[in-house]
Amino acid sequence: MSAITLKLGREKSLLRRHPWIFSGAIARLDGNPILGETVDLLAANGQFLARAAYSPNSQIRARVWTFDPGEPVEADFFRRQILRAIAGRAGLGLAPTDAFRLINAESDGLPGLIVDRYADTLVLQSLTAGSEFWKETIADLLLELTGLGRIYERSDADVRELEGLPPKCGFIRYPENRNLAEEANGVITENGLKFKVDFAGGHKTGFYLDQRLNRQHLRGLAGGRDVLDCFCYTGGFSVYALASGAKSVLSVDASAAALALCRENVALNALPSDRHTLLEGDVFQLLRKFRDEARSFDLIILDPPKFAPTVAQAEKAARGYKDINLLAFKLLRPGGILMTFSCSGGIDAGLFQKILASAALDAGVEAQIVEHMSQAPDHPVALNFPEGAYLKGLICLKI
Repeated sequence: MSAITLKLGREKSLLRRHPWIFSGAIARLDGNPILGETVDLLAANGQFLARAAYSPNSQIRARVWTFDPGEPVEADFFRRQILRAIAGRAGLGLAPTDAFRLINAESDGLPGLIVDRYADTLVLQSLTAGSEFWKETIADLLLELTGLGRIYERSDADVRELEGLPPKCGFIRYPENRNLAEEANGVITENGLKFKVDFAGGHKTGFYLDQRLNRQHLRGLAGGRDVLDCFCYTGGFSVYALASGAKSVLSVDASAAALALCRENVALNALPSDRHTLLEGDVFQLLRKFRDEARSFDLIILDPPKFAPTVAQAEKAARGYKDINLLAFKLLRPGGILMTFSCSGGIDAGLFQKILASAALDAGVEAQIVEHMSQAPDHPVALNFPEGAYLKGLICLKI
């Protein structure tokens, strides 16, 4: 087996069980491993540290599969890891939902692999060289261990380019004699509400499963209120707000396709369309327009796309987060509620709170944090991988 020897002192992160090795930590590569092949990681003195997937094109040159020198990386290894993930979800009490994250990459010991379940379909994302190398084996195991018959691949995220991998989308496992062109979407049930999910064209794997508990929490806040749902996508928060008896809901997004699906989801749940308005446009511009028109709302939801995937982009992203939150504070009525989120890995929880504080100050308002929010429990964060805690949310009360 090929091996990577680290520079002196660069083994510390592996001794803390962090799963990444960056290119700058490497002293020597022995062997000629291909993209995604398994290599041993050795300390400068030759001590075994871990077994990892090799990624020659990425700054993260190796991602750890196992720290056990006696554990080979083969089909049985992936069987054990997948079974452990399935057992973990079974103990979380995820009902009543038939859609959840089954495998959460590094935090489930499978770097670069994301698998979401949507009713009878699994949607798989392979984001790294290692998960791509073992993808066919993993797909077969997923069908065997879940008893399902369909896997749709959504390996089209930008990070694949950094791994030297092309984008891939489409069914990779499916029953015979099925019209796959008509099956690249499905309907899920979450807390008694139904949502149509577009596996092929939707964001991520089709739906924001990580917001499940936060959507449910909105149910207790939106009743009787005028609600503005910004970056609404396919209407997850909007549907919950209408279902809770919101006085009105304005759903805003830049995507006409997403808004069309939002409209479908409202109709799918037989919710009152006369209390729901859809508006296509740039949220930044529309919030300024609402401010200039002296419009106001009782509850505003800000769930924007990722502004800062890395820490290097945090400064620019911070300006964007401050801008939309400042405008939201201005649009809130006294006693109004702001539910605001960041899914940017480059913005940690402390920085996000500072951004909100600065936004409130510049808006000339006083506000209180009444609750912190994060990703749903089927998106666990391994203690040795804090980067897995990507979703930050605050509920603020304007006083």
